[in-house]
Amino acid sequence: MREAVAQNQIRNALVDEGLFFRANVGQAWTGSECIRLPNGDMLIKQPRPFSTGLPAGFSDLFGQRPTLITPEMVGRTAGLFCGLEIKGPKGRLTQPQRNFINAVNDNGGRAGVARTPDEALAIVRGQK
Repeated sequence: MREAVAQNQIRNALVDEGLFFRANVGQAWTGSECIRLPNGDMLIKQPRPFSTGLPAGFSDLFGQRPTLITPEMVGRTAGLFCGLEIKGPKGRLTQPQRNFINAVNDNGGRAGVARTPDEALAIVRGQK
């Protein structure tokens, strides 16, 4: 199964689990001046690339799920941060992705690698 297909299935499976978003990142160019040419092309003077969006390694899907706080924690419901790195059958984590997952888990959130909706549900429910 392609990663994009798995991601869509996982997003659908998470609908009743909390509030989740697709993380979008990209790269673009900027410069000292941008000039639109008559044919629609852009001329960028003194161009330099820049990255947009989130830090390297940030999970493909992120969000929060409602979590009941125990009575000794005032009995309130709070959001628990979740991050899901979606991979196809042969996909592997990069070191920045591994670092991000570890940081989320080390700070009380839930994060992991999901290849199927069942794996994603297990991560956000704290079963994996």
